[in-house]
Amino acid sequence: MKFMKLGSNPDTFQDDGSEVRIVETELVSDITVRLGNTKFYLHKFPLLSKCARFQKLIPTTGDENIDIHIHDIPGGPKAFEICAKFCYGMVVTLNAYNVVAARCAAEYLEMNETVDKGNLIYKIDVFLSSSIFRSWKDSIIVLGTTKAHLPWSEDLKLVSHCIDSIASKANVDTSKVEWSYTYNRKKLSAENDLDMQWNGVKKQPAVPKDWWVEDLTDLDIDSYKQVISAIKTMGMVPKDAVGEAIKAYTYKKLPSLSKVSMIHGDGKVRAMLVTITCLLPSEKGSVSCSFLLKLLRATNLLKCGEMCRKELVKRIGRQLDEASVSDLLIPTVDGETTGYDIDMILSIVEEYVRQDSKNAQKHNAEVNGHVQAPSASMITVAKIVDGYLTEVAKDPNTPVLKFINLAEAISGNSRPFHDGIYRAIDMYMKEHPSLSKSDKKKLCCLMDCKKLSPEACAHAVQNERLPLRTVVQVLYHEQTRASAAATVRADSICIGSYESSRSGATTNTEDEWDGVIAVEDLSLSSKTTKLEKCHSAEKSHGSSKSTTNGKAKGGATPKKVLGKMLSSKALTGERSSSDSSDSAILRSQDHPKRTPSRSTKPSAAA
Repeated sequence: MKFMKLGSNPDTFQDDGSEVRIVETELVSDITVRLGNTKFYLHKFPLLSKCARFQKLIPTTGDENIDIHIHDIPGGPKAFEICAKFCYGMVVTLNAYNVVAARCAAEYLEMNETVDKGNLIYKIDVFLSSSIFRSWKDSIIVLGTTKAHLPWSEDLKLVSHCIDSIASKANVDTSKVEWSYTYNRKKLSAENDLDMQWNGVKKQPAVPKDWWVEDLTDLDIDSYKQVISAIKTMGMVPKDAVGEAIKAYTYKKLPSLSKVSMIHGDGKVRAMLVTITCLLPSEKGSVSCSFLLKLLRATNLLKCGEMCRKELVKRIGRQLDEASVSDLLIPTVDGETTGYDIDMILSIVEEYVRQDSKNAQKHNAEVNGHVQAPSASMITVAKIVDGYLTEVAKDPNTPVLKFINLAEAISGNSRPFHDGIYRAIDMYMKEHPSLSKSDKKKLCCLMDCKKLSPEACAHAVQNERLPLRTVVQVLYHEQTRASAAATVRADSICIGSYESSRSGATTNTEDEWDGVIAVEDLSLSSKTTKLEKCHSAEKSHGSSKSTTNGKAKGGATPKKVLGKMLSSKALTGERSSSDSSDSAILRSQDHPKRTPSRSTKPSAAA
C-alpha cells in the first residue's frame, strides 16, 4: 500500500479519553473547535495560516477565546485532526484508507494555494495522481471509501478518477500486467496449457484474462456497477470474463443464492439482484444458463418485478439447451398450491421456441416444401422438458392442463424418440390415480406410439394405467415394425424372390390392420378371435420370422399380452365406456374403408 508523510514536527495532540483533543505547547489555547461531541483546543495562528474558512470565521481583532461549531465537515473529527496537524507542521501519514476523507475535509476548510503555497489540497492531489491512481489495489480501496463522503468525493471527481483507473487496468493486455492482484480461482483449461513446461523449461505463468475479478468483489454494489459499466464501455475485456466477474461477485455477496432460504422482503438484496441482472452482458453464453436460472429463482422468491423476470426469461430462452432439470425446478411463491412454477418454465420454453423459429427462418428452414429437421439444440431442449415433466408429475397438485400445455410447447417432431414423454405421462398417471378417462386420452395423445423404443413398448403393453386403445396402438406398431424387420432380413439372405417378398409383406400389413381395427370395433368377447386372426397372418411369414420378431422385448408376444389384458378387463369391466366410445368412433370412420378389403380376401385366397 502506498503512503505519504507530511510535516516534520512531532505529534503533540493528546487525547484524554473523553473526546477532547489538546495540543501540548507552551502557549495557551485561544480557540475551541467543536465537531459534534468532540472538542479541539487549538491556536488561531496555525489555522489562519492554512485555512481560508477559519479566516472567515475568526475575527482578526480581540484576544478572547473563540468557540466555533462545525457540524458538516466531511470525514468528521478524524479528517479534521489530519488537517489541524498539517497546520501545525506535525507528522501526518496519508494512505488509501484516509486520503479521501482528508482531501474532502481540506476542500471544506479551503486549504488551497491561494492561502499558502504547497497547501494540503495540492499535496494530496499530487499523492493521488502519482501513487494512488497508479496502484491497482489502492484505487479499489479508495473507491470503496468514497461512498462515505458523498457528494464531496463525487464533486471533486475522486470517484470518476478511481473508476477510470480501475477500468483501464482491467482492460490492459494481460502481458502488461505487472502489479499484484488476488487470484484464487481455477484457471481455464486453455490458460493452464500455456503454463506447462516446454522442452523441460518451465515457462513464466501467464496472467489469466479474469485476473481482476476477485479484487472487485470487495466493492459495494453501486461502485461495482460503475466499474463494470466502465469496463464494458472500453470494450477490451472478453464478455465471458465480464460474465464470470458478475457471477463471482454475486456468489460472494449472496452466498445463499442457490438455496431457497433467502430472506423474503429484503430490500437491499432485491435491489442488488435487479442491478446484477441489468449488468449481465447481452451476448449469448457470457454467463451460464445455470447461473441465470439461479438468479431467476431468487428474483421470483423476492418478487423483484416483472421487468427483471422478463429479462431473465429472455436470456435463459436463448440458451435453454444448456440447462439441467434440477435448475428448472423453481419453487412457486407463497400462496400457490403447486410445488413448482410450471408457468414460468412454460414462458422460458416458449421464448426458446420463438427464437429457434427465427433462427430457422434465417437459415431457410423450408427447402422444396419440406420442413427442415429439428436442430440438435431443439432435440436437447425436448429431452430437458420431458425430464422436467417427469419431475413435476410427481406433485399431486400439478394440474393436468399445465402438464399438457408444457408438453405441447415442444412439437412432436422435436422428439426423435418418445420414451421421455411416455415416462412423464406414466408418472403423472401413477401419481394421479383419480384421473378421468378423457384426461388420460389427452395425455396419451401427447406421444407417438411409432416413436417408442422396443423397451418402452414392452413396458407400455403391460401398463394397466394406459387406456386400452393406446395399448392396442402400441401393439400394432410393434407388430408392424417386427414384420418390416423380418421382411428386410429375408431379403438380405435371399429367401424367396423380390416380388413374392413384397406381396407377402403387403398382404400381411392388410391383415394386421384389419386385426387392429377389429379389436376396437367388436365387442370384448370377440377381441381374442380378431387378435388370433392378426396372429395367424403374422405366422404366414414363416416360423423363423415369428419366433424371432413376433415377441416384444418383455418376453411375451403382443398377441398373448393383449389377450391376457383383454381377459382381465372383461372380468373387471374396466374401461368399458372408453372402449365403447372408441369403437363408435372407429365404426363411423374406418368401417367403410375396411369393407372392400374383407370382401376381396376370400377371392384372393381362392
